[in-house]
Amino acid sequence: MNLFRSVLFWLVLAVLGALLAQMLLQDPGYVLVRFRGTDYQTTVAAGAGLLLLSMLGLGLLWSLLRLPFKAWRQHRQRQARARLTDGLNAYQRGEYARAEQLLKQAAEHPAHEYADSEALARTHAARAAAARGDHAAASAHLDALGDRHACAKALLRAEQALAQGAPADALAALDAPAAQPLPPHGLRLRADALTALGRSHEAYGLLGALRQQQAMPASTLDALQAQWAAGAVHEATDANALADRWDALPPSLRSAPPVVSAYAQRACALRWDEAATRSVEQALDTQWDENLAELYGRMPVGRHEHRRAQAERWLQAHPSSPALLLSLSRLAQAQAAWPQAETWLHRAVAQGAGAPAWESLGDGYANAGDDVRARQAYANALRSQRGEAINDLPGRDLRQQIADTAAIEERDQHGMPRLRG
Repeated sequence: MNLFRSVLFWLVLAVLGALLAQMLLQDPGYVLVRFRGTDYQTTVAAGAGLLLLSMLGLGLLWSLLRLPFKAWRQHRQRQARARLTDGLNAYQRGEYARAEQLLKQAAEHPAHEYADSEALARTHAARAAAARGDHAAASAHLDALGDRHACAKALLRAEQALAQGAPADALAALDAPAAQPLPPHGLRLRADALTALGRSHEAYGLLGALRQQQAMPASTLDALQAQWAAGAVHEATDANALADRWDALPPSLRSAPPVVSAYAQRACALRWDEAATRSVEQALDTQWDENLAELYGRMPVGRHEHRRAQAERWLQAHPSSPALLLSLSRLAQAQAAWPQAETWLHRAVAQGAGAPAWESLGDGYANAGDDVRARQAYANALRSQRGEAINDLPGRDLRQQIADTAAIEERDQHGMPRLRG
């Protein structure tokens, strides 16, 4: 289509030129110019030619007069580009003082063919000043941006505020009307500020925009989604808000261990016992998780008989789970069944439950009046935390020691995880 238009244009131009030449040949015309008593006579064609030559000469003269100024401007542009490039390279190498000086010069004399060169130079000069600890100079570089580059100024102020532990200041900078709309990096900074302020529910609402703009890898966004969802349910102020936020989550998150743990603990705090236990039970039935299994026996709720029956059912499928054994022992202790709890605790210790199991043993022995074993169990809890060798409890008969050794060998064979002590 463009070729056709070009051919048509030149054809029309040729036709018009031919018509004009024919008219001039038939009647060349007459031009009379009188200047200070002198008459100049010529034809129209000659006059038009002289006029064109005069215009061409004036144009050439103007170009010659502009040549020195153009050369000087190009020289300054090359210098500005060199300062910007050298300053960025120095910043990458960690030469912050030199980088700040070069970038400041580049910002004061920006390369005009790069519209954002001033913003780029001043923001990196501010970063260089902050990196060497001169926050006053960094703030001065940001103030020099003014309202010309409000978005870049807001982003860097938010970065500095978050680094200094002032999320409220970061959010105020990002919410400035002149900085809107925020780019992907600004949305991430806003989400970080909201999370630090205990407003994870609002941060969770930014996930759609972050995914649409591909601000981060999908795996990172998935991790943040679980983190913000857990924070959102944990920050619920009442049971209605907790239920609304829980129901609004996708099914995959309602079985994610961090989110379920946050929901269960918040439900416990609101005295919503059935919802707390049910959420953990459904998550463990979907996918086994040691942390949730340990939480199931530690939750400050009732329903001990129900929870103990549920845990014993799980034990058939996970007989070597140290977290489940520890939960069973706690539930047995809550029902004043210390002999059964002691058995679960020794199995948990043999499976690598570590300090929490030894501490529970110490509490049980202390409540039973066995001070010798209680002191030994507490000492073993400390040794377990320090990674030191564990001493056998006094009074364990040969049969019990053989059972413990067999459980330890089974744990090592299956590679069961150890609880954090």
